[in-house]
Amino acid sequence: MKTITIEGQLRTESGKKATRQIRSQGNVPGVIYGGEKEINFYASAKAFKPLVYTGEFQKAEVKIDGKTYPAILKDLQFDRVTDTLTHIDLLELVEGKKVIATIPVKLTGNSAGVKAGGKLITKLKSLKVKALPKDLKEFIEVDITNLELNGNIRVEDVQEPALEIMNSKRIPIASIVMTRQLRQEEAAADKKK
Repeated sequence: MKTITIEGQLRTESGKKATRQIRSQGNVPGVIYGGEKEINFYASAKAFKPLVYTGEFQKAEVKIDGKTYPAILKDLQFDRVTDTLTHIDLLELVEGKKVIATIPVKLTGNSAGVKAGGKLITKLKSLKVKALPKDLKEFIEVDITNLELNGNIRVEDVQEPALEIMNSKRIPIASIVMTRQLRQEEAAADKKK
């Protein structure tokens, strides 16, 4: 799994004035939860870019005062007007303690339904999972090779024993629908009979 290293500084002051000053210097305040204690820190906005502006699931190693905290992204806050990052929440990965994470779904294979003229519709781009830090992965692979026309692959079809999937089991991840052209061809074939 991809890991991004972020050099951070411990925040000594809190409050609006101190936070405004941190932001005015091109930094973003943040918090690391889930460990022994909550850690308030800040780092340059540039350091967070590879973690924030990506569709991938990745770990962050935040280095503060010589200590390294392995973490995952938990929450982001952006400015309403300028759309710049104003605050970041990270969840510390503690060995043996399960965490909740949102992992992207990667569809693989060529569907039989698409080969028959259907159209692939992706309905769920990520899954919410509960897992130990060692079991977290970049993406969850879902094979759609056997997906037929008008068929669905649901959350219950995902085989990941190390991950506890928290989404509802009946929600479709992907489906193959008939295209308009295919429906017209079928209707024309029925009229000829």
